[in-house]
Amino acid sequence: MRLLLVEDDPLLGQGLRTALMREGYTVDWLTDGRQALQALLTEEFVAVILDLGLPGMDGQRVLDRARREGITTPVLVLTARDALADRVESLDTGADDYLVKPFEMEELCARIRAIVRRSQGRSDPRIVHSDLEVDPAARSVRKKGELVPLSQKEFAILQYLLECKGRPVSREQIESRVYGWSREVESNAVEVHVHNLRRKLGKELIRTVRGVGYMVPQ
Repeated sequence: MRLLLVEDDPLLGQGLRTALMREGYTVDWLTDGRQALQALLTEEFVAVILDLGLPGMDGQRVLDRARREGITTPVLVLTARDALADRVESLDTGADDYLVKPFEMEELCARIRAIVRRSQGRSDPRIVHSDLEVDPAARSVRKKGELVPLSQKEFAILQYLLECKGRPVSREQIESRVYGWSREVESNAVEVHVHNLRRKLGKELIRTVRGVGYMVPQ
């Protein structure tokens, strides 16, 4: 899952980015409120972790502007402001959740999974398709009850395609979702990962839509 992290504290920001990437997330990190708003208006993320005290534009204003522009991306406010008035204002402005610093990474990740799940209209934390069962929390995949080991990128692509089930997704969309702003992606990386997924989970799982990309059929 591709996250936008907006945090101006360099130590906390780097620590969060490293920890979240270790959990399998793709994390794009910004330290300025105006840059964050521009990213939200032009890029696609599954969720945003937003600090309130930001240079350029306060986090509350970023959130307000994004919601006024019709951005529905789930937002988790992560801040040291623990006053009731701040929590109420953030939630009423459009935040999906609010977590006060300091916090535990396990709780942060659980809250991210919850707001993403709600945004997708799912109540079950698992993603089930035919004989596949994907558990985002455990980052595990089972086929007919048997555990299938996947690499981090393979898991991310599979989860994305299952979330878009019945709708074709382009290679560029997959690269954006799985790699974010990273420049490390090779030109055939997506094709290689899709090939491996078909080998491990069955050729019929992922269909190639010529001229468009890939799709998991309904």
